[in-house]
Amino acid sequence: MKFYIASSLKNIENVRRVAEDLKARGFQHTYDWTTQSNVDTITKLRSIGQEEVSGVLAADVVIVMIPAGKGSHVELGIALGAGKKIYLYSLTNELNEIGKTCTFYHVDSVQQRIGSLEDLINSVCLEYPTLLS
Repeated sequence: MKFYIASSLKNIENVRRVAEDLKARGFQHTYDWTTQSNVDTITKLRSIGQEEVSGVLAADVVIVMIPAGKGSHVELGIALGAGKKIYLYSLTNELNEIGKTCTFYHVDSVQQRIGSLEDLINSVCLEYPTLLS
């Protein structure tokens, strides 16, 4: 099973933690944007953007972790348009607070997961068991 994780740089440690746990259970990460540093040119941004689009499109499941930046919301849109399975994760219920939410957080193809990172990981693993699970 292939996965992609969208989030903001503010959430980089949680993204890495979820990715490592899923990979340890036999999942394949389609692109790890957290390894990028010193992005100081438009050429680098363009290259990373292409890798991110390819990563979303190659994934069976896309995880969007809040807090998420504008790029993450673009990735959410790509995943929605491509008919991907989407998990939207937040530690708190802010996804359902009218002043903080987004219409696309509530469409049928988006499954919200609120709680611990372990809850998120377990949800993905229960729905997509691998040989190592």
